[in-house]
Amino acid sequence: MAETPQEPGPTVVLGERELAIGFRLIGLKDVIEVTPENSIEEFQRVMSQGRYSLVIASQSIRARLSETQRAAADASLAPLAVFVPTPTGEFEVESINTLAKRVLGVTLQVPS
Repeated sequence: MAETPQEPGPTVVLGERELAIGFRLIGLKDVIEVTPENSIEEFQRVMSQGRYSLVIASQSIRARLSETQRAAADASLAPLAVFVPTPTGEFEVESINTLAKRVLGVTLQVPS
């Protein structure tokens, strides 16, 4: 008997007040406002719950993760973790090639 495809779970957002407000305004219900003191614990909690398909987290959370935690988040597909820039401050942009390699496992070749 073929395995039934699993229904996608909800999306959760973790971020600072400004980021949380923005995602609430567009209608997301699972939004967790974090502080520098509780951001790592909240991120680890939602990643391990098995409830969510997509975890959208502030770039500042990624910066606070240990090297091991960051590698685990980057390799995770269930849930998929995506880091977004905070409304204020510096941010790191992931290239399309890096994103494709991480999520799809393929390397993009751009003709010259």
